[in-house]
This record gives sequence, structure tokens and C-alpha cells, in this order.
Amino acid sequence: MDLRSKIREIQDFPQEGINYKDITTLLKDKEAFKYSIDKLSEQLKDLNVDIVVGPESRGFIFGCPVAYNIGAGFVPIRKPGKLPAETIKYEYALEYGTDTLEIHKDAITKGQRVAIVDDLLATGGTVLATAKLVEQLGGEVVSMNFLIELTFLNGKNVLKNYKTSSLVQY
Repeated sequence: MDLRSKIREIQDFPQEGINYKDITTLLKDKEAFKYSIDKLSEQLKDLNVDIVVGPESRGFIFGCPVAYNIGAGFVPIRKPGKLPAETIKYEYALEYGTDTLEIHKDAITKGQRVAIVDDLLATGGTVLATAKLVEQLGGEVVSMNFLIELTFLNGKNVLKNYKTSSLVQY
């Protein structure tokens, strides 16, 4: 299936010069959504993954069904103040400023095999921060899997120490 044909592109959103990749058109297409979840799951089937981690918020959309498919647990990574129990934080640099992600302190135990699943690999900053949180808790990041990769932003270079894959490249 050509997943690229199921993703709507919107020029100049959210600002001029950006060609936004809108996945809502893929999500509402039951065959395309199922195909994308199945393909992401296939990439992980032989890696003995214990936990799938999904960064807020579209990582939840793809990470939960992938975790279910491969028989793994799911852990959300959230913006500050969204998780109710004790958390650890990781602050990372953006082009202008910083951002922070959090994970529950008891979400991952030492030695667990973790896959990170998200909708988009752009610059790699968010997923690298996600990996650092997993590693702070003693987890081993065995794979990073994305629906879309924006290759011109070179996010894979930031993630060169990790196994990465994507279903659609722009």
C-alpha cells in the first residue's frame, strides 16, 4: 500500500514555508491505518520488546496498537505536569529555547527492552530526549520506529547510535 498517498500535505501550516504532513487522513482510512500499525509491528516482532514507549501525543496513537500487536506494555512520555505519579524529566534544546519531557519513575525497569514508536522523525530532538529518559531508568532502546521521516532534516544523524526505521520518507 502506498501510505504516502494517504497523507494530506498542507502548504504553509503552521507557518509560511512549512509543508505539513497531516496524518488524520491516514488515520481515518481503516485499511491504511491497519496497514501502518501492522508494518510498524512487523519491524519489532523479532526484537523481544518488553515496552513500547510513545511520546506525546501522536506516539500514543501508533504506540498503543503496536504494543498490543507485539504483546508488549505501553508507556507514555508526556509534557511536564501531565503524569500523576513521581516522574523524572529530561530537558532538551530546540532551535529557539528548550522543551522538557517526563516519564513515570517506575515506568521501566533495568534491562527492559524498549521500542520507541512515533508518527514523525524530524530533527530527532524529541525522540532522543525520549531515549535518554528510557536509558536513565535502565531500559535498553532496541529500536525507534516512525510512520514518517523528513529526511531533509537529518534526524537520523542525531540518532546514529540507535536502530531507526520509517515507513514513509519525504
